[in-house]
Amino acid sequence: MRKLTQEQARRAALGAQGFYRAAPPGRVDRRHFRRLFSDIGLLQLDSVNVLERSHYLPVFARLGDYAKADLDRYTVDSGEVFEYWGHEASLLPVELYSHLRHRMAAHHPWRRVRALREEHPGYVESVYEELVERGPLTVGDLADPGSRKGNWWGWGNGKVALEWLFGTGRITAYRTANFTRVYDLPERVIPPQFLDAEALPQPEAYRHLLTLAARHHAVGTAADLADYYRLHLPTARPVLAAMADRGELVEIDVAGWKGPAYADPEMSLPRREPRSALLSPFDPVVWARDRAERLFAFRYRIEIYVPKPKRVYGYYVLPYLLDGELVARVDLKTDRQAGLLRVQGAYAEDGRDRKRIGHALRRDLEALAGWLGMSGIVEPRRGNLVI
Repeated sequence: MRKLTQEQARRAALGAQGFYRAAPPGRVDRRHFRRLFSDIGLLQLDSVNVLERSHYLPVFARLGDYAKADLDRYTVDSGEVFEYWGHEASLLPVELYSHLRHRMAAHHPWRRVRALREEHPGYVESVYEELVERGPLTVGDLADPGSRKGNWWGWGNGKVALEWLFGTGRITAYRTANFTRVYDLPERVIPPQFLDAEALPQPEAYRHLLTLAARHHAVGTAADLADYYRLHLPTARPVLAAMADRGELVEIDVAGWKGPAYADPEMSLPRREPRSALLSPFDPVVWARDRAERLFAFRYRIEIYVPKPKRVYGYYVLPYLLDGELVARVDLKTDRQAGLLRVQGAYAEDGRDRKRIGHALRRDLEALAGWLGMSGIVEPRRGNLVI
């Protein structure tokens, strides 16, 4: 069995994620977005907007300054991207539509859907018919959207119906520039060659998605690879073992990891220094916290849902990648009214060169502020880093 050091595993992982490529020298266009999706496979969506919508941040981390409106146009108008449950709600290459049809077919009604069907027979179908006749529509466009029943997931009846139809694949969706979800029929959004492609049986879909996960991670445990597209781990394990037996994946022993890992047979180990970057909490490099800890010896937890007095580092904390390692973390907030990027806190990891980190971090924060349209940076009030 081939062996890798942790440092080699880090290089392989960052290489697979596109961090050894230089940022494009000119305007970022759909060619670069297409390549980015080839590298990372998907962009996870999240509604928290304290800094910026999360799906914009991995693009900036890899491509540098780009126009968010260009990414919006690409993901909505190109016919190359669709939204579905990939790694949570995600933007995915449209080639994967047939690979996720098994997930749509297995989408089971949750409690609110069952209650809606019982209490309002025919309502879900009426929402679907309204979309057929009047779509595309937002929840607010429905003739009878119902009222919210609380914060967060307290959806009204219209939202419940639309999300159920979306989950089953009967309808699809895309986002406006302000992150509003617009619902429509798949035949009006998904190009025919992908919509009409035969749905892959689950075993074949798993095999393909795990192949992609290995390509995007370079090397990972069974849990790492299954998590990339949120596959059922007990189902994925025998598929991975069979793929390794056929040589489609390579079993790897990574120093310090428990049990075997699997690698893309074409995995490379870049030798130059990767680009530095501030990573979204939902970036594939860190979204699996256990994997980030194994790769980088960096314990990371998002504290959005932690009461403020109990937070250790802050509300929206981004790990900082420098010299191929996670060396610091920064709590950031965009003050749009004042036009400032507020660094609420900046913390170097123990034993790191704080002067070097502070200098590099200042450069990257200035670049981030410029991309966000902020006129300046407010230096940190908390932490052990001076920037």
